[in-house]
Amino acid sequence: MTETKKTEFERWKERFLTYLEVERGKSILTTRNYNLYLTRFLNISKVARPEQLTLDDVRDFRLWLNRQTSSRGGALKKSTQNYYLISLRSFLKYLQKQDVKTLAPEKIELAKVGERQVSVLDGDDLERFLKAPIAKGQSLLELRDKAILELLFSTGLRVSELASLKRDSINLKKDEFTIRGKGDKLRVVFLSERARHWVKEYLDRRMDDHHALFIRLDRAGRRSSEVSTLTPRSIERLVDHYTKAAGITKKVTPHTLRHSYATDLLQNGADIRSVQAMLGHASIQTTQVYTHVTNKQLKEVHQAFHGTQRDADE
Repeated sequence: MTETKKTEFERWKERFLTYLEVERGKSILTTRNYNLYLTRFLNISKVARPEQLTLDDVRDFRLWLNRQTSSRGGALKKSTQNYYLISLRSFLKYLQKQDVKTLAPEKIELAKVGERQVSVLDGDDLERFLKAPIAKGQSLLELRDKAILELLFSTGLRVSELASLKRDSINLKKDEFTIRGKGDKLRVVFLSERARHWVKEYLDRRMDDHHALFIRLDRAGRRSSEVSTLTPRSIERLVDHYTKAAGITKKVTPHTLRHSYATDLLQNGADIRSVQAMLGHASIQTTQVYTHVTNKQLKEVHQAFHGTQRDADE
């Protein structure tokens, strides 16, 4: 079976991916995503050479993206579509630096994305949700799930970061540990007293020596014959299960707990730069999305306390 000959564009794509990983120090996951986005573009556009690329090719690809459905059945979000365009622009910038004639990257405009809505859990909903795993008992599975929920809210970890934790990642004596997040960047996260307690309870009941912090268990709390790490998708399903068990009707994901963590910090007086560092955001603009939630609380404080004496005197 003869191997299909690669186009010039495909050969440049491979050089670009090597450049990202070796010279730019991008993570394997990031490089893999760039490969996915660019391969899809090249397959759909059928452009073989960099100098052949036109704005019409990009427009046709954007139309194709707009007609695709997500894994959940709906249209692809504009933010997801933009990942493809951002990857393509980065690729074209690289080609320009290599003196390769191609479409100017600045001609590719990103889709307009509506203001991001932040969904949080607070008050009674949050407490019911966090208590849901141990509402009926404290089997190993229930202790594991309780530790996961408390850890998500205590640290603001991304679900992929939580799933990658090893047993020796966490120092329960120091109540803090270092995580390698997006872009291979290190940051320190902190354990609340409750999170530390439930992680310790869970680990004290573990009888295996597997390196993963969170492992697969059946509903009876038994581990399979071959111990394996709990996946991000499994954690998402777990969060959904306890959302329903707590009687909460809105959709809750691991990222909702990350939002709740950040909002809780800001509402209790943390400065936005510190929250940015604890979340591992590269840009302060990403963190500023939470100010929309906290500004609402400030408005309520203003209405409750500002000018109350003057109103009473009228």
